[in-house]
This record gives sequence, C-alpha cells and structure tokens, in this order.
Amino acid sequence: MKNKSLISINDYSKEEQLEVLKVAEEFEKNPVQNILSNNVIASLFFEPSTRTRLSFESAISRLGGKIVGFSEASNTSVKKGESLRDSILTVANYSDLIVMRNPLEGSARFASEISPVPVINAGDGSNQHPTQTLLDLYSIKKTQNKLDNLNVAFVGDLKYGRTVHSLVIALCNYNTTFHLVSPVELKLPSSVKMNIKEKNLKYYQYTELDDNVIPNVDVLYMTRIQKERFSDPLEYERIKNYYILKNDMLENSKENLRIMHPLPRVNEIDINVDKSPKAYYFQQALNGVYVRQALLSLILGLK
Repeated sequence: MKNKSLISINDYSKEEQLEVLKVAEEFEKNPVQNILSNNVIASLFFEPSTRTRLSFESAISRLGGKIVGFSEASNTSVKKGESLRDSILTVANYSDLIVMRNPLEGSARFASEISPVPVINAGDGSNQHPTQTLLDLYSIKKTQNKLDNLNVAFVGDLKYGRTVHSLVIALCNYNTTFHLVSPVELKLPSSVKMNIKEKNLKYYQYTELDDNVIPNVDVLYMTRIQKERFSDPLEYERIKNYYILKNDMLENSKENLRIMHPLPRVNEIDINVDKSPKAYYFQQALNGVYVRQALLSLILGLK
C-alpha cells in the first residue's frame, strides 16, 4: 500500500482493507508512537468537518507528525479564484501526503491523478468516504467479532449518504444481507445497488423503521437527512424527521445489536438511546483515530 492513494473503497482490495484493520488494532493498543516525526501531512478541507478532520489531526499528532492546511476554503487562495489543480500542485510541494475533503464529486480522484504525493479522500460530495468505511468495518468487526454473514440495516439518507455508498460496496465482500430503509425519494442509487446484485446478495427495501427491520439485524446504521444536499428546502422540511430511533424500539432487538452512525447526529437518534449498551456511535468515532493512524503509516511505508 506504500504511496497508494485511497479515493474509492474499491482502490483497496479486501486483503488490503483487512490489513488496515489489523494495523489499527495495533494502534488501539499503543496509539502514541513517534513514527511520523519526519513527515508533514496536508489537511485540506474545502467543506466543513468535525470528526473526520479532527480524527485525522489527532492521528497525525499522536504519531508525532506535522500538519499544514486549512479547515475552510474561505481562508485560502481559492477565494481569489485559484483552481483545485493549482492548489494541489502547490500543497504537494509542502507535504508528504494530502488528506482532502471537497464538495465536488470526482475532485479527490482528480487530485490523486495530478498529485506527486498520495491523496486520501476524506469525502467528495455525495460520492464516497472510504476512511469512514474502514473505521465502520473496524467497528463492526470489534462488536460482532466477525464481518461475514451479518444482517446490516442502513437507515435514512441512502441517496446522498457517501458513508452508506462506500460501506455497502465494502460489505459486499462479506456475504452481507442488506436492509435498506429510506423515504422513496432517498433510496440507494442503482449504481451502488448494482454491487449487491453482482454478488447475488440478499437485500430488502423498506420505507418504515419498525419490527420488520430492527429485530432481524446485527448492525443498525443510522444516518441523518442531509439538509445541505437538498436544493428544495420545503422537500427537506417534509422528510427531515422521517426516522427517529427511540429506546422502546429496541426492546425486541438482538442482544448483539449495535447502533452506529457516521455523525453528526441531528435528531434521528433520541439522546436517551445514548444510555443503551447497544449504542456504539461515539466509540465508532474514536475508532477513526486508530484506523487513520493505520492508513497513514501504511501509505507512507512506515508499517
């Protein structure tokens, strides 16, 4: 994986994904190591982020690396009209690896094709979010003690949810049964669903989150309805509270059920669910540090 960019989850084979998870386990046991002391990582966030940006920065800092970059494009020469091409070619001069989030689909792939240093996609529009996928796989493996033959429900915005798109594709390697819960307007795109069909895996589609779903799944992956992806504010208002997970809805769920969420949460999970032993989303966010430490060290050839 040395010097190999990560733009789509498909850029890494199943074996490479599992290698990232294996190295992440090592970092969870010993997260503070000085192996990046000679490296500079560029953190370019053209779109707002909390967990992804801060977990990358935490991962870099715990490994002794240096960080350059920005958390919003308005503070950069992009505001003056600088092209993405010029931004990437310039920043590559100052760093050994670039972590980038950009609202334009395909922007990360473009950056990787012109950059002389590796690029990690931290989210490009509603396309993909491969590092979130790896931490999700790590979280599933930790909570279920396996990745194969699980029932996984995805709930909420399946149309624009880049975390959903990447994770569905990755889970197709593990004989997953998919339960897809969304409003009709936010169904999983056909291009993503094609991955399920090509592997001849089972999938079920629902518009309601009820006893047809929750008692039958091992992982309940909640997502928010993303206001920023809607061009019509009235359409967003109509469906923003379509699903709200509450404690009483978990009464008939499996003992091993774990609730995950890529965060941020708006109101699709009631805060009382946080007290449930089945709530795993904050630990899931912490797992992102270990997974991103693993990725950085593998791409830079330090592991």
